Amino acid sequence: MKKYLFLLLAIIFAAGCSQQKKVPLKINNYEITQDEFNSEFKESRYANLDTLESRKEFLDNLIDRKLILQNAQAQGLDKKPAFLKMIERFWEQSLLKLALDAKAKEIISSVFVSDNDIEARFSQLQKEDKADKPYEQMYRQIKWELTKEKETKMINDWVLQLRKKANIIIDDNLLKANK
Repeated sequence: MKKYLFLLLAIIFAAGCSQQKKVPLKINNYEITQDEFNSEFKESRYANLDTLESRKEFLDNLIDRKLILQNAQAQGLDKKPAFLKMIERFWEQSLLKLALDAKAKEIISSVFVSDNDIEARFSQLQKEDKADKPYEQMYRQIKWELTKEKETKMINDWVLQLRKKANIIIDDNLLKANK
């Protein structure tokens, strides 16, 4: 096994030095280029210590993963409804995160909290006996809280606008329990 790993690693490194060899790793019908290998390695936990040994361990792990995946595909697991539903959920969650992150980034650049807003919140906290520190010590915390409140409100307003623009039809039977 170690000879196999060393041979594969030697092929990968030799391919990096030679422009002629574009596919230094092939596992059955799966091919990985030097760039793909390096990219996956950099994103892995093995890259924390980039040594020959860590690259060998990563390579061994990569081969095992690809063999398990190939075996799962050969069994048709990638066609099963449960798997396809998992992929759909993952896709939705990933796209939702990207959309919300993009909107949050847009909103963050437009949020402004004035000193008057901060002073008003501090006064409110004093009236409620919730100001346990002087204004100067609470300034940053209050500013952060007000910023987060404004960001949340702007996200909620955006979602409300999306709802207003949408054509939503709900069948009353949707909410009835199946018994």
